[in-house]
Amino acid sequence: MIIRLPLRFEGSKGEKNLYALFDSGATYSCINDELVEELEQPSSLHTPLRLATASNATYMEITSRATLDFYHDDVRLSDEFLVVPGLSEEVIIGAATMQKWRLKLDFEHDRVIVDPRVAKLILINLIKKD
Repeated sequence: MIIRLPLRFEGSKGEKNLYALFDSGATYSCINDELVEELEQPSSLHTPLRLATASNATYMEITSRATLDFYHDDVRLSDEFLVVPGLSEEVIIGAATMQKWRLKLDFEHDRVIVDPRVAKLILINLIKKD
């Protein structure tokens, strides 16, 4: 199941409001290759990823990624987004990002629930590791 919401994204080059698809069936978070250039300079993957798509026996090769901040209900979240050439959506928020930030999908009301206390605690722990 999926939920589609407008979110503000930030990178070192600027910020932009994009529609994000919260997709519990996608493992990784992804961003369209044309849109990422306005936000962040992507970095090359040492070894490209070959990922299966929803189409049977169709694969795509991912060669770069970008770290971006994004905001939901004024709560700052951050993660790595794979840069996908020709991605039909602007952004896909995958299960790994949702688990990292403990996001809950409420399909009945078509919303994403972010506990700001949990997000703040996770952010503090990430800062302590650096």
